[in-house]
Amino acid sequence: MTNLIFLILAYLFLALALLGIVLPGLPTVPFLLLSAWFAARGSARLHRWLYAHPHFGKLLNDWEQQKAVSRTSKVIAVLMLVISWGVMYYRVESVWILVSVAILFVVVAAYLFSRPEPKSENIQN
Repeated sequence: MTNLIFLILAYLFLALALLGIVLPGLPTVPFLLLSAWFAARGSARLHRWLYAHPHFGKLLNDWEQQKAVSRTSKVIAVLMLVISWGVMYYRVESVWILVSVAILFVVVAAYLFSRPEPKSENIQN
């Protein structure tokens, strides 16, 4: 029963990660990391697939081995944060919400940029 719950959560977080690719404001990498964590406990097959995936696998391996985030991922994430905040600026009337979200986004961006870049990427650049 526990394996089934972990498997369901792994697929749920994978679906959210996939949605995060196309929806501004919905993060991809945190949901992908959660999906991998739950897959490791609920489905060896899904876990292997995630780590072997041409795009997801590199992100997961870089994070697991080096706690590193690629420069491309950082730039895309920050651009999505800026776009999300811009959409909120035109849709949300509360200044407090706008300021709170701006602070949150700045903290997220600062954390992302504090992470090292993968060693293999540093050699190529």
